[in-house]
Amino acid sequence: MDIHILVAEDDGHIGTAMQAFLRDAGYYVELCSDGAEAAGRLRDAKFQLAILDIMLPGMDGQEILKEFRRISDTPVIVITALSGDSHEIRAFDNLADDFIAKPFSMRVLLKRVEALLRRAGLLRNEIRAGKLSLSLENYKASWDGEDLPLTLREFEILALLAGNGGRVISHETILARIWGYDYYGSEGTVHTHIKNLRAKLPEDIIKTVRGVGYTLGGCEA
Repeated sequence: MDIHILVAEDDGHIGTAMQAFLRDAGYYVELCSDGAEAAGRLRDAKFQLAILDIMLPGMDGQEILKEFRRISDTPVIVITALSGDSHEIRAFDNLADDFIAKPFSMRVLLKRVEALLRRAGLLRNEIRAGKLSLSLENYKASWDGEDLPLTLREFEILALLAGNGGRVISHETILARIWGYDYYGSEGTVHTHIKNLRAKLPEDIIKTVRGVGYTLGGCEA
């Protein structure tokens, strides 16, 4: 299923970063910076999730959410740089599904998005590829029924590869998705974790595409 997300954020830098990160994760993302425009787009009912900043020109995120809840139970994340519990309390009173205070990391945003989409039944909770099974809820990996002793990073890399249908995932994408855009590591970081993963997998299903990145091979989803 193609998942469409609306991001309403009037800070161009933050909005563009969110759009790029979520698109890189495989979502279709529309970006707008005006509250009235965001409210109008949400009425089209084509989005599976919305991310609303509170401080928007034209119509603030709280009012958009309050109006939207009259017609839809689509998951909504409210974000803001405003301090104080009152904004968070009001957001949940308006039936927000989640609340994130700025500044936040893009990896945390992505995890919140994934959690809401899984709760709504729009994302699978498990990835299976041949003898490999990955539980995305409890970060457990197994091979032919036997548990694999993976670290969190190793699990996330394997889930990224397994969830992308055999596509090649670049070193840069792995660094951005697993460590975040603000991480200043190198390809060597990825190489080390891939090496450790290969040592723990009963079969060498991670294939290297030289100069590009990695893909999952040797097992069919």
